[in-house]
Amino acid sequence: MPKIYLVDVTNRDGVQTAKLGLSKLEKTMINIYLDEMGVFQSEFGFPTTRHESNYLQANLELAKCGVIKNMRLEGWIRAMVADVELAYKMVPGLEHLNLSISTSDQMINGKFQGRKNRDDIINDMIAAVEAAKAHGTKTIGVNAEDASRTDIEYLIKFGKAAKEHGAVRLRYCDTLGYDNPFSIYETAKALSENVGLPIELHCHGDLGMAVATSIAGAKGVIDGGQDAYINTTINGIGERCGNADLVATILAITKSKGFGEKYKLGNGIDLSKAYKIAKFASYAFEVPIPINQVGVGANAFAHESGIHADGVLKDPENYELYGFEELGRGDPELVETGREICAGEYSGISGFGHIMGNMSISFKDKDEANRILELVRYANVEAQKPLTEDELKFIALYPDIAKKLLTLTPLE
Repeated sequence: MPKIYLVDVTNRDGVQTAKLGLSKLEKTMINIYLDEMGVFQSEFGFPTTRHESNYLQANLELAKCGVIKNMRLEGWIRAMVADVELAYKMVPGLEHLNLSISTSDQMINGKFQGRKNRDDIINDMIAAVEAAKAHGTKTIGVNAEDASRTDIEYLIKFGKAAKEHGAVRLRYCDTLGYDNPFSIYETAKALSENVGLPIELHCHGDLGMAVATSIAGAKGVIDGGQDAYINTTINGIGERCGNADLVATILAITKSKGFGEKYKLGNGIDLSKAYKIAKFASYAFEVPIPINQVGVGANAFAHESGIHADGVLKDPENYELYGFEELGRGDPELVETGREICAGEYSGISGFGHIMGNMSISFKDKDEANRILELVRYANVEAQKPLTEDELKFIALYPDIAKKLLTLTPLE
């Protein structure tokens, strides 16, 4: 039976969200947390973007040395030969790529203004796939942007051409959140049956259905005989109204009525990491978790009315589909209300030594302590907020990689 795999796109689509962003260290921590959680792949950035290159190379190094243990790191570029060549010039170690191009008549006409037609789109995609193959790319995914507004026969033709030239997945992009669970099921099933490739579902929340359409699309793909790959973001953060939320998608697959009995995740997910990763993303993006957010919101396990409170005290399953412990919740959260020493861009060695000592991290000598402090200062300059304990520990453990993450070289 085909399976469902999760491809998180927080570090690509999430950071494209207007008015939001992440530091390179924060993006790296998200990759580490996603790997710990068991997510199959992270779309970890833009290899043709100059300020991403050191970050991308640093994360590939983390994968090589086993800090990121199992998760694939995949770059996103336009389906253009020039982009492929630039990607490998800037990030030579890339192994996984997604190549994206618009396929709907609306986008072809609206973007290219008569300069390209449907055949040109397929030919551009084929040329980009062949260029990626020439560089030894291990897996190539092809993205049909605005697929939900693309004629199905043309989409099948596009997918078959991608498969013929070596793509291993076709990404069906519901770019505007236009699909509903019923329409995407039929389309995804048809693509799965007729293209013969695993299908990725990339759904947006413009109509509030990103998780529902993702799950329905995955069902259609599997019923059509192929593996399904669902794109998610942490806390659903993404362009406009966001993407399918990572935690909500996992819960929908595993907890919704009868679904998980047949449609299963292809690799184990450690749901106990859910609350930690949601809290970190909220802090990093500086976007509060909504009170009613699935699984991780403040009210997800809160009960007030008499009937509900009485029922849940007698048996939590009366009013809870899943336990808070499963999501890594339950520990008290402590907030310092007295003296607090913070590490920042103007920290000195005494205060910094105190902070690291409280985390049981010591340095062999003053030179090492000053070197790590200097990196922490730069990390704070970039983040413009206090670093978390995990970020401080990461810098102390991997100073050379941290330095690469913090190094930005503008064009002269």
